[in-house]
Amino acid sequence: MSILGKLNPWNPSIPYEILSLNISSKLSTNSHDIKESSKDFGKIIQEILPAAVLYPSCVNDIIDLIQFSHDLSVPFHVAAKGHGHSIRGQAMAKNGVIVEMSSLNNNINNNENCGVRVSWDSGLGFYADVGGEQLWIDVLRSTLEYGLAPVSWTDYLYLTVGGTLSNAGISGQTFRYGPQISNVHEMDVITGKGELVTCSKDMNSELFFGVLGGLGQFGIITRARIVLDKAPTRVKWVRMLYDDFSKFTKDQEHLISIHHNGLDYVEGTLMMEQSSLNNWRSSFFSPSNQTKIASSLSKNKIMYCLEIVKYYDDQNANTIDEELKKLVKGLKYLGGFMFKKDVSFVEFLNRVRSGELELQSKGKWDVPHPWLNLFVPKSSIMHFHAAVFVDIILRQNKTTGPILVYPTSRKRV
Repeated sequence: MSILGKLNPWNPSIPYEILSLNISSKLSTNSHDIKESSKDFGKIIQEILPAAVLYPSCVNDIIDLIQFSHDLSVPFHVAAKGHGHSIRGQAMAKNGVIVEMSSLNNNINNNENCGVRVSWDSGLGFYADVGGEQLWIDVLRSTLEYGLAPVSWTDYLYLTVGGTLSNAGISGQTFRYGPQISNVHEMDVITGKGELVTCSKDMNSELFFGVLGGLGQFGIITRARIVLDKAPTRVKWVRMLYDDFSKFTKDQEHLISIHHNGLDYVEGTLMMEQSSLNNWRSSFFSPSNQTKIASSLSKNKIMYCLEIVKYYDDQNANTIDEELKKLVKGLKYLGGFMFKKDVSFVEFLNRVRSGELELQSKGKWDVPHPWLNLFVPKSSIMHFHAAVFVDIILRQNKTTGPILVYPTSRKRV
């Protein structure tokens, strides 16, 4: 890592006085560091290079940087980068400084850094105080040591807590628990003035609700207090196929309306004749099932996969099959096109990881991954299906990646 001494002559956007700060030895202008920190998952926005990269060892390092910038007559841009999973360069900082949040994880024994700490409170129940730099997979592993786990997830766990809370954190559990931002008791946030502020819905609430889903524009999350619940040990994982979108969406809506002893995860996927049946998100269908599905797809051209999960453990292992049977009774999926798996809780939550590793081994993970999330109201979903799924994606053969359909309720968002 190089010292910042050569920064000022070629990039006057950051004053030479920054060298007098304690963080100067943690700032890098190395071309490799700058290039790597300027990449994101989407790879749509490129060549937005910072002047330097900060590798903080504690929260105070970030505070010092932001205070220094704020006190200037013309502040420079500071952006926090977690796992770099943004899609439009949100974690880039042209001529500014990128803060590599993962660096905090290398100094977790520092008392200023949170890591993952599980606690209990008579009012809150179990919760975890989690550093904003922590990956959700590490949060899962740490909380499982206590038989606990967060209740709301994203499909991919190798993302930082601060990163998903700055967006929303949506997956198939959203209909039941809300997105990840709905399962946070409080946070520590570094504001644009360089102030470390603790906030919750009752304390500094404007900052709290601004930061949650605020795309990193209202502050940097350094700690989040996450809701925990008893963790299951296994899951019943089922996929059912449809050739009628109306039946598919109605069954989704029915399933998320079951509040007592209902499902824990409901999601949906478009399946196209030209797309891979077992994509990078998970390898689910056996070779014989793939042949059967491909034959149906050649006739229908487009089908719809309803994916559901029911958690269980030793206490209800003997009744879980009957519970699941009742939940799917009356659904309008195609006869003979229900497929089941029984896997561990961790295996299900971390299902995308194996696909990622396979793509990495083939050099296909480090390519552009544009992504678009849309909330479509129930009143427009059939029109959206006809105009987008059929007229654009199917007829123009536009699909090259997964197309997901999450059912949810306004009450949970």
